[in-house]
Parts: sequence; C-alpha cells; structure tokens
Amino acid sequence: MANFVLAEEMYAHPTPAGTYYAVSATDPNPSRRMIQSLLRKQSSPRLTLEDLRAWSEIEDEEQALSLLYHAQGLGWVQGFDAPRHCNEQPLEIQLPGLLKTLAVQGKVLLADHQGFYLASSGFPHEVAEELSALSADLANLHARRSGLLVNNLGLASSAWAIVDASGNGKIGFWPLFIGTQRFVLVISGMPHFNHPDFVNLVWILSRRYAT
Repeated sequence: MANFVLAEEMYAHPTPAGTYYAVSATDPNPSRRMIQSLLRKQSSPRLTLEDLRAWSEIEDEEQALSLLYHAQGLGWVQGFDAPRHCNEQPLEIQLPGLLKTLAVQGKVLLADHQGFYLASSGFPHEVAEELSALSADLANLHARRSGLLVNNLGLASSAWAIVDASGNGKIGFWPLFIGTQRFVLVISGMPHFNHPDFVNLVWILSRRYAT
C-alpha cells in the first residue's frame, strides 16, 4: 500500500466515460462492478479504505486501491470536494429534461426491453413508438448474431446505427444494461454522452432498477 495515497478528503463519483463503460455491456469485471456499485448509492461515498472495500467489493486493501487507481487512470472515476446526491424525484419528472441534453438535435428517447418508450424529447409520439419497437427488434437481432459480431469480428459494442451514404449516423440505438434490465437510448444525430446528465440518467435508473 506504500505506492498508493488515498485522498480521504474527496468523494468518489463516476465520470461519463466510466458510466458508459459500466452499463454498455453485461460481462462482469471488477472495474464494471465497482462503478455500478457507485451508481447504486444515494450519494457519492467518501474515499476511506473502509468504504472503498465496500463499494469495490474487494476485501484486500492493496487490490482495492489498485483497482481505484486503474479506474482513475482510465478516466472512469473522479473525486469531488463534496458528495453528489442522486435526485429522488419521480422518473417521469426527471427523464425528459435529462434526455434532451444528450443529443445535438435534442431528439432522444428511452425505451425498455419490450420496445415501449419511458420518455421522449423531440420526437412525435407516433415516431417515438415506432423507434422504440425498432430498438427491441435490433436488440433481438444483436442477441442472435452476437457470436459473429463479438467472436469473429471483434466488435464488442452492442450499439446499432442507421447511417447515410457517407457513413454518418442518423439514428443511433444505444443499450444500457442496468441490473437485470435492458434499456435503449435512441438518439437522432450525434450523442452527447460526455455530459453530467448522462451520469445522472444512469444514476437514477440504477437507483430504481439495480438496487
């Protein structure tokens, strides 16, 4: 442990990149479990060895510190002077405002695994219904062809896109695996995942569906 100095005055919180990594796939590993554990808490924990062992799910102090150092080096975890608190307002109040910040055009919806949308920003109701149904169809297609995509082609991502003739994405379908649930973000144009509201979106979903 002599190689590590824990900044005990700081509070740990996932970055947008770390949040996306945590929910973009289902295969478990220590880094993913650690970030998911942070996203299940009501507020960001203080960086003490006791708390670190708890939310990293690693009893050995050296291994827990090493994992945190690894995640910090990859830009997946950040420290704040004061704790962040998850907004506990109902989803139907929070989701529309969070979603519209995640795309340049403000056209975003969140669908569940059955193909029904939970909230939408910028899409007409009928369009949102059709895109949500399409997201479920694409998820089923991906599940059937994942062996080819992952094992043969080495494509670990499970996101899909409709592209134009230049290969630019017009509509993207981005799965979020939270607890045992699969959600899909459907975004028109370029996504803004590198935004605090993406962390907040996943945080409130994790608090509801993964705790």
